Amino acid sequence: MTDNDSTVAGEGLGSARNAVVAERFVELADTLVDDFDVVDLMDSLVTTCSEVLHTAAAGLMLKDGKGNLHVVASSNEETRLLELMQLQNAEGPCLDSVRHARAVTADDLQAEQSRWPRFAAAALNAGYRSVHAMPLRLRDETIGSLNLFHSGPPALTLEEQRIAQAFADVATIGVLQHRAVERASELANQLQNALDSRVVIEQAKGVLAERGGLDMATAFERLRSHARNTNRRLVVVAEDVVNGRLDLDMLLSRGLTGTDQG
Repeated sequence: MTDNDSTVAGEGLGSARNAVVAERFVELADTLVDDFDVVDLMDSLVTTCSEVLHTAAAGLMLKDGKGNLHVVASSNEETRLLELMQLQNAEGPCLDSVRHARAVTADDLQAEQSRWPRFAAAALNAGYRSVHAMPLRLRDETIGSLNLFHSGPPALTLEEQRIAQAFADVATIGVLQHRAVERASELANQLQNALDSRVVIEQAKGVLAERGGLDMATAFERLRSHARNTNRRLVVVAEDVVNGRLDLDMLLSRGLTGTDQG
């Protein structure tokens, strides 16, 4: 292949990814309607980042009304545990990103074990070698952070960092858009509702996982698929599962056969 052929091929790949990025931005923007589901938006964000930026995993934290961070979305169970570890040990890139309201990059976690001893060791043990944390920030307000994990170095290219920050900005605007001219307490209530919803969803995942012998990721996909196919909010379906108002055997069997249509 000549240099010109390589350049054309590279441009073709770049154009293809640009098209996917544009499509994902439209999909995220389409969720920002009245009374949108904050939890579903955050789950869509981590899924989008994993797909578009080819990250091994992604996780997201949000502040509650008292300024405490909570895990709201993660692409897999290992990432959720790593995010919780950051909170429990008060160390890690996501926390640093929120504290300093800027992106934090670790291209090689082997070299960061003195900086984040517990987090770095756990991330390496989970198979991740690099991480990039993007703040969810609008002007002077930082409401959370997006963590992107890779199985090898480096974490992200400069172009990928810009794309990731743009996705994080869309999510931030989505959370804040209806609260820009309202009291801070109302924003706190919205974020608290999202966090409360996540507790119910985690409970429902556990119920489904135990009943169907599933891993947590598969249990969540069953929940989310049923919510979308029945045009119901994710947290409402989760509440039905936890409170015994939904036929779990029906939900599990439909998930297996792909006939979950209502």
